[in-house]
Amino acid sequence: MTRMILLFILLTTAVFATDTVKKDPRLCKIFQEKIIDYKKKMRDDSYAHTTLESYKKRAKIYCGE
Repeated sequence: MTRMILLFILLTTAVFATDTVKKDPRLCKIFQEKIIDYKKKMRDDSYAHTTLESYKKRAKIYCGE
């Protein structure tokens, strides 16, 4: 029984690992808009720059660039 559970976990992990990069036009547009809006009112501190980089990273994932 333990082996079956372990096998299930390993196979599930493999399936999700291969499907990490998805092109999603809706999410791509959302994160591109977030980047533009955030730059307009962004503070100049490390937290703000980290947030902007996070938006850019997600845009890159969903836009497939």
